[in-house]
Amino acid sequence: MTAQKHLRLDLTRTIQLANDSSLEAFRVSNMYLSGYWDYQTYKANRLPSLTMYLTPAQYYRDITKRYDSQRDLDVYRTQQSFYSDGNFTLKQNFDLTGGSFYMVSDLAYIRNFGYSKSTQYTSVPIRIGYSQDLLGYNPFKWERCIEPLKYERAKKEFIYNTEKVAEQATSYFFALAMAQTECDMATKNVASADTLFSIGEQRFKIAAISQADLLTLKLDRVNAHNTLQNKMSELKRAMFSLATFLNLDKNTNIDLDLPVRPKEILISLDKALNYMRCNNPKSLELKQNILEAEQKVDRTKKESRFNASVNASIGFNQVADKFANVYSKPMQQDLVSISLSIPLIDWGVSKGKYNMARNSLNVVKISAKQEEVNMEEEVIMAVNDFNVQQKMIASAEEALDLSILAYNETRRRFIIGKTDINSLTLSLNRQQEAQKNYITALQNYWQNYYKIQRLTLFDFSENLSLAEKFDFNGGKFVE
Repeated sequence: MTAQKHLRLDLTRTIQLANDSSLEAFRVSNMYLSGYWDYQTYKANRLPSLTMYLTPAQYYRDITKRYDSQRDLDVYRTQQSFYSDGNFTLKQNFDLTGGSFYMVSDLAYIRNFGYSKSTQYTSVPIRIGYSQDLLGYNPFKWERCIEPLKYERAKKEFIYNTEKVAEQATSYFFALAMAQTECDMATKNVASADTLFSIGEQRFKIAAISQADLLTLKLDRVNAHNTLQNKMSELKRAMFSLATFLNLDKNTNIDLDLPVRPKEILISLDKALNYMRCNNPKSLELKQNILEAEQKVDRTKKESRFNASVNASIGFNQVADKFANVYSKPMQQDLVSISLSIPLIDWGVSKGKYNMARNSLNVVKISAKQEEVNMEEEVIMAVNDFNVQQKMIASAEEALDLSILAYNETRRRFIIGKTDINSLTLSLNRQQEAQKNYITALQNYWQNYYKIQRLTLFDFSENLSLAEKFDFNGGKFVE
């Protein structure tokens, strides 16, 4: 049988464990790493790339048609050759214009067999060039706008999801706290019901209470025992849920320390809305969606019209029968190429694609405005609830203290025969309700606190941006 482990947690430690060990935290971390490596790939593509192309061996043998000038006719001849080639290409993309600079070095070897045997080497020691679409779509310009925004969004989504894990941990924490409190109250109710029933039996014997009151006390005792069994089952389920969320051993017995009344924090609604607009990853997602829609409009517009491209290079090349001479006295090699693309008839396909892209852009912009309104409403409600909840905690704490005093006094008066069973039951119900209301008030306070942090990515208790407080390499908040 597995030994049961014991663990004592407060809210802060629960959230730390959730962000360190939970499966949800593992998923969030991998989502961020995906965005991180995507951005590193983008930055690497902005650097020069060196590529080696090799054709180590290519053997060719067939019968082909050739023209015999002496006999003035076509003849079939056997052709047999061996070919090998190696090429180094250095390339650098130029974001501003969308073109590419390149530098090439090439060496090739060919060996012909058969009636006329020959061996040749050809080399391009160096060739430098530039290729550019003059009027076409420039993907590099759009990548320079979109990719840094995507990475900034990935970073802030990491913090956003970390705060979401804190919200989930808070929910599980207080669910267990409520279950433990109700189980403790049920245990006390059993002890109290047993005691009161024993007192009732003694008082019934001397006709101090009626049989109806005695039966009521007995019913209360039976109900108290049944309630305790139900609350113990609910406690086990709540404890199992928290242990599962924290990725702990399922047999862990968890005891909780409720947080004390938090210090009062005044959150300005205007300040919260400003931080939401600047920090919330959803705002960055909306900007990204608009940019990507504008990119599609630009691409379809330029692909539907006249386009021209240019490719120019200058270098050297040479051919020789021996390898020792292939780099000797190379000749200049020049290339200038201009290509034109002129759409004549496409039956409106390009125009249709452009109109679709433009309409999609309008839809994205309208959706972004609606989403901004929804986000603002969510922040407004969260801040208002938080500010109200701070007052509710003080009120709930005062109500709990009063209910305990009232119940103890009513119980004392019942024992000495100064009050009836109905007053005692009512006082007990009020005391238990006040206890649950206090825990609910604490839960609502902390749920709204972490919700506001998630929506704004700002710690109002420390007056600090969470993005500045987060170590993206270590994946944790800096103390």
